[in-house]
Parts: sequence; structure tokens; C-alpha cells
Amino acid sequence: MPTTSPLLAGAASADITPDHGIQLAGDIGRYRPTEEIRERLYVNALVLEAGGQRCCLLSLDLLSATNWLADELRRQVAARLGIAPEAVALHVTQNHAAPSLGHLFLIDHEHTLFPAEYPWLMGGDDRYDPVCVARCVAAAAEAAGRLAPVTVAAGRGIDGRLAHNRRFVMRDGTARAHPPTCAPEILHREGPADPEVGVVALTGLDGAPVATLLHYTCHPIFGYPFRYIIGDWPGAWAALARAGGGVPLVINGCCGNVAPPDHQNPDHLNGVPGGHLGMAEKLMETTAGIQERLEATPSAPLGWARTRLRLPLRQLAPEVVAEARRLLDANPTPMFLDEERTRVDWDWVYAVGVLDLHARATRDPGFDYEIQAFRIGDVALVTLMGEPFVEAQLRIKLESPARYTLVAHFCNGYAGYIPTERAFARGGYETRTSNGSKFQPDALERIADTALELLNGLFAAA
Repeated sequence: MPTTSPLLAGAASADITPDHGIQLAGDIGRYRPTEEIRERLYVNALVLEAGGQRCCLLSLDLLSATNWLADELRRQVAARLGIAPEAVALHVTQNHAAPSLGHLFLIDHEHTLFPAEYPWLMGGDDRYDPVCVARCVAAAAEAAGRLAPVTVAAGRGIDGRLAHNRRFVMRDGTARAHPPTCAPEILHREGPADPEVGVVALTGLDGAPVATLLHYTCHPIFGYPFRYIIGDWPGAWAALARAGGGVPLVINGCCGNVAPPDHQNPDHLNGVPGGHLGMAEKLMETTAGIQERLEATPSAPLGWARTRLRLPLRQLAPEVVAEARRLLDANPTPMFLDEERTRVDWDWVYAVGVLDLHARATRDPGFDYEIQAFRIGDVALVTLMGEPFVEAQLRIKLESPARYTLVAHFCNGYAGYIPTERAFARGGYETRTSNGSKFQPDALERIADTALELLNGLFAAA
């Protein structure tokens, strides 16, 4: 229940940069050991408390966190802080130049179709997980140790230069993500992007910054598919904001269909000029303007709510399962595309995923999709699993009862792409049935409906 007691906040960061040799995620069937560390990766932790109730937000510069490891990390943080796991939100920015917590391509982490000699095919690296979890728990504990009274101010701005809907309707009626720039076959962009830059500042009573929530919506893909580590635009944006004091937590929104390249702009062949650093600089320009006109908002009430929405898994056609079995029977070892055995045919990886999903759906045809809603006075934060398309976020913001609403994707585990219903009719790899896209076409609307129910209940409770 929300509490109207004075708000306390504490924030801290910890370095979660992996060692050389750790597999980088964000690709399919590619060996990507860390060979160069160009920028450090961080977990940024924020603990809030009022009336003896605490909650915790963690923002990590990683690609993903699988369900069982997300649950384990939240349990450990909750035990350390003396709170319930559902009061902990774990958000990853989806940095494609970073590791994953756990193996992204499997629902069942004990699955054995991937050969043991090529563990990187599963998308994660077991050597990294315990180190990262321990540092996240330490950051949360340090943040809790810094709890002190704060005031809250919020603002928003618009920056449409940096992120664009990456799916295009082609002249044959199909949809394609990332077509060639200005390809004559492009008919129109399929959907919108979200140009909002959101800023929520928590400041100590002495005027010193404690933490800043920074919200934008875009795939961080500047480091793909290389073997070096960067924080991408979220990490670079946080680094610039950190110079102003306090701990910056970047909240990346529902960017399942939003990315930096503008495929309709002939002057935008390589995405944002200056790469991820150029994008961060532009975001910081917009942020600086917002900070000059931040609106003081009530810090109370503080509250949160959480539910699990039971989503049916998409039915795999018998012929799809049979074809996956035929491919793997004919190719029981990975279908490598190079002599060095560092790249595997996507169809082989998808076939493994289809059989893994089929086995999971046979045991349990539903998926427990978690949604959280947090309230800090007039500010709301909604956490969603997986990669929802941006249309859900825009609807949540439009219908939210809060004055300021931030929506975070890729929270508390992995759920794959969650496209709009119309996207299924046009196709594209985000709709291809696998572990990376496994729900019925109405899932996105159901998720938005449920998120709004949580928000309306939370804001009516005070």
C-alpha cells in the first residue's frame, strides 16, 4: 500500500565489467569473446523507503537477464534489504556490446540440445553470472546504507533525432526490419517511435543530487556484432549525467521495434552521427534543457504493485516442429558457416529453440508474465518483461493516471519480442515463432491493459 511518510532514497553503483574471454550476447549463433574493454559496465541501484517500506530499482548495462537468474538476483537483493522480491525491479538496458545474465536462447536452462563444447551458442556465459549477481547485491546494500530524505522533481522533453521505428512495410505487403537505406521497395514505416526524454531527479535536503532517472527508448546496438565492450548510448548518457553528481539510472523503454538508423534518410547511412557517444551527447543536450525547467513534485505517496499475467504460448504447428526435428536429425552438430567454427546458421539455432519451446509448451502451455508499477508521488514507473513493441508504451503513457510515466522494458527476466497484432500479419523476424517470439498476437494489448489496471489501482489508493 502507498505510504505518505517522508521519502528516503539512497543510490550506489558497482562495476560489472566482465573479464576478457567472457561471451558477449546480442547475436545469434556467433562466438563473441570479450577481446577489448573500451568502456566499463555498471549496475546502478536506487533504494526508496517511506513509512518503513522499501523498494529497490537496479539498472544494468547488460543485454538481458534470463528468468531464473533474474529471480535469484532479486531474491538475494530482497534478503539483503529485508524486503519482498516483488519490491525489487531488475532492468537491463539491452546493451548489445555486453554479456547476458544466463542463457538467452533457452527457456529451460538445463536444456541439452546445444553441444557442451560450444556453450556460447546458448547466449550466455556461466563464468560471469555469479560475479555479476554478487556485485549487484553489494550495490543494492550500499544504496540502502545511504538512505536519507530527498525531494523529487521531474520533467520531459522531446528529441526525435535519435530513434526511429525500424520496421517498414514493403511494396509486397510484408514488413522488414532494417531494410537497405532508401530501398525502392520501402512503402512506409510501419509504426511510431517514442521521442520523449524523461528526467526524474532525487535531491538531498542539502541540495546534493542523490539519483536521476533518465528515460529514453531505443535499441542499443552500436556495439553489435563486435568483440569489444561499450556501455552503448545508455552507458555513455549515464557517464555524462554522472558528472553532475548523484547516480544516474537509465530506463530504456519498449524498443522492440525502435532503433537508431533512419532507413528513409540518405544522410543517415550509419545511424546517429558520432555513434553511441554522439547519441549520448545529443540526449544530454536535451537533458540539460529539461533540468533547467524541472517541476517539483510530491515525493509521497510511495507505493508499488505487482501482478503476473498468464499468457498462453503460441501454438507451434506440427509441421514446424517436424521440420525442426528433420533439420537437427540431418545436422546433429551445429551448422557452422566458417572454418574457425565461430558462426552458426541461424536456422540451426532457431530449430533448437523451436524444440525447446515445444517441450516447454507441452509441460505448461502458459507463461507467467510479470508486470510491476511503482509510484513516487506524481511519478509512475512501469516494468515490463521482454521486448514489447513501442505501441504499448505509448498507450500506457497516454492513459496513465500519473503526471509523469516511465516505462521500462527487459525487466525481471526474458520474454522475447511482443509485437502488435498487425505486425503478425506482415511477418518479420520479430514474429517468427521461437523462444524469442512465443506469445499469441493479442499479448501486447493484454499487457498494456494489465499495466494500466495496476497504475489506476496504485494511484487511486492514496
